[in-house]
Amino acid sequence: MTAPGVNLKVNGDRLWDSLMEMAKVGPGIAGGNNRQTLTDEDAEGRALFQSWCDNAGMTMGVDTMGNMFHRREGTDPNALPVYVGSHLDTQPTGGKYDGVLGVLAGLELVRTLNDLDIKTKHPIVVTNWTNEEGTRFAPAMLASGVFAGVHEESWANAREDAKGKTFGAELERIGWKGDEPVGARKMHAFFELHIEQGPILEAQGKDIGVVTHGQGLSWTQVTITGKDSHTGSTPMPMRKNAGLGMARVLEKVEEIALSHAPHAVGAAGHIDIYPNSRNVIPGKAVFTVDFRSPDIDVIADMVKQLRAAATQICNDMGLGVEFEVVGGFDPITFDEGCVTAIRNAAERLGYSHMDLISGAGHDACWINQVAPTAMVMCPCVGGLSHNEAEEISKEWAVAGTNVLMHAVVETAGVEG
Repeated sequence: MTAPGVNLKVNGDRLWDSLMEMAKVGPGIAGGNNRQTLTDEDAEGRALFQSWCDNAGMTMGVDTMGNMFHRREGTDPNALPVYVGSHLDTQPTGGKYDGVLGVLAGLELVRTLNDLDIKTKHPIVVTNWTNEEGTRFAPAMLASGVFAGVHEESWANAREDAKGKTFGAELERIGWKGDEPVGARKMHAFFELHIEQGPILEAQGKDIGVVTHGQGLSWTQVTITGKDSHTGSTPMPMRKNAGLGMARVLEKVEEIALSHAPHAVGAAGHIDIYPNSRNVIPGKAVFTVDFRSPDIDVIADMVKQLRAAATQICNDMGLGVEFEVVGGFDPITFDEGCVTAIRNAAERLGYSHMDLISGAGHDACWINQVAPTAMVMCPCVGGLSHNEAEEISKEWAVAGTNVLMHAVVETAGVEG
């Protein structure tokens, strides 16, 4: 494919204005967003995105998992589309850019092509994947996982939130359950722009991250069972403190991850203590250990060490322990051709860049299983994400979107 000219640039002001407008939907309490999946706020954000795509002349399709696909036609009706996008849902205390940048960058590149009357051989489809965050309905990247054949749709629809509401019922309630079969679409390629969610690009002074690989991860839910009893009248030697058992296991999680430095990481982010009363010794602790590494053997070893260490700790303390795998995926290698298109675009446009391994899961990780896929990343201030204080600069957003557009257009082929 012929590379587009270096003068092809997006409208940075329009991109930024769109980001700020979307941030008004589901505002958080500290400057960010709370637009969790399948809430009324999610429905409102979807409707706003649809209206913008309609105005850009795109046609919409929605599948039975609520994934939104907005198509700009190409000149060859038989050519498979080039897909681009990310997600609009957020964490409960999410930022204004995580996921959203990738969706609205796709919209902006279509708007720019329209402005300049540039036609591509392959159609371009801008996508919003449902429930990437997984904060309300676990696991993360749920709908793209169904699309890629990783999860069964019936299983996904039965996932419950903390209030017992199911994914399927909530998708119906907000009116965004489509009639298109999930996974029926075929892709020429898929590109995703995302903020780094880490500190490397900013620390290295780089404009662009060329994502070559994605870390694998394993989520193990650990349930430790003791005996809840009075904190004041239960003698220390007679306690069966599930909370203390959890604390000792979490120390081991830290040790295990550090033993595989520098690329492995581990922590527990989801923790529930029962009965969670000030004067009751916890009788049960439930927490999810998240181990990540670009090496599948390292992940397997960390999980093995966790199970052995937790079992020994709980046996020594007279506690029960159970393990359940509640999520995960293997490390991935993104498509060499798509990665090269991104790297070449950064160089052509004069942006500083470096190769990256993504430390977070993204929809692109699943789509990589069914289509050639790659990711572009831009810096975020202090590497902070999943936090309302998440911030990027307009210049970073524009640079990432320009690189995305060049890679997409080169892959889709310029006509005329």
